[in-house]
Amino acid sequence: MSIKLADAAKFFKEEPHQIKAWDWLQGEVDTSTLESFATKYRNAPQIIDYPNTWDGLVKAGKNAGAKYPEVVAAQWALESNWGKATSGTNNYFGLKGVGTNANTQEFINGKWVTINAGFVNFPDLYTCVCYLVDRWYKDYSRYQGVNRATSRNECAHLLVKEGYATDPDYATKLIQIMDRELGTPGTASKPTDPPAAQRFNPWSPFTYKITPHITYGELTLNQEARRFTKQHQCDTALELCRFLERVRNEFGAKPIIITSGSRPEPINTQVGGAKNSEHTYNEPNKGAVDFYIEGASVYAVQEWCDYNWPFSIGYGAPKGFVHVGMRPGKPKVRWNY
Repeated sequence: MSIKLADAAKFFKEEPHQIKAWDWLQGEVDTSTLESFATKYRNAPQIIDYPNTWDGLVKAGKNAGAKYPEVVAAQWALESNWGKATSGTNNYFGLKGVGTNANTQEFINGKWVTINAGFVNFPDLYTCVCYLVDRWYKDYSRYQGVNRATSRNECAHLLVKEGYATDPDYATKLIQIMDRELGTPGTASKPTDPPAAQRFNPWSPFTYKITPHITYGELTLNQEARRFTKQHQCDTALELCRFLERVRNEFGAKPIIITSGSRPEPINTQVGGAKNSEHTYNEPNKGAVDFYIEGASVYAVQEWCDYNWPFSIGYGAPKGFVHVGMRPGKPKVRWNY
């Protein structure tokens, strides 16, 4: 199985087998190639030094490509206490990933809980802003970022709808900060949901796109026997698919290949699934998807999911897939296959 060198470097932890692999690669690459690589690697483009202030964040957000940079500044103010606290090195937005481990508060299953998570480290403030804007504000292929909003208020609400924050009052807090700093209230309001007939439901056609790049048919293998029968199953699947879109964006918008989704109890028994498997979707807040990303290291995908998905993770990378799921109460669970 191939691996991207960037992923290998990103997840390097000085394990003996990793050191041995890098030493081997060092000897396989000719000197002229290594010298060219060193020149390109060290000659970083000049980074504009934006001040760690409201105005600095507005300018940084605008230059990074945010349609409403004042929302970026409001996130900075809320997440970092106006630039006074970071969750990782130069991480002013609580962006999760490989880097610094720290405890954080999340609103899960109707209450605030403390979880331990990894937070990305950045060389400077502007790189952090660009990381945020590239992944949440800009479009990816057919996926639309929150730049699609028609007002700053709608942009704030879309961040919550797309899963950026678990705090149910997150958008309200951002809007209050913007109104206070800008002196004028924003227009428009919370984006409306589609009519009930258009929402994802058990009777939706298999061609229905649950999220921009994942169809109902992919979760069910286009088999009627795997079709959902209750709305809570669709709601759980929607939450899982929204996370898979985040994974897809993180790994270059490459296609997600689902190897197992819905497995009603008779099918789960037939294929030898675990008793009471999350794949049965037989209770509210219970469901799972096994997947890999075409052209991406499954180990890198698994590690990223481990840091960013707070519920169930099955370490299936040695078998070529990653399991993300949830179960009633949404506990954090990890296991090997």
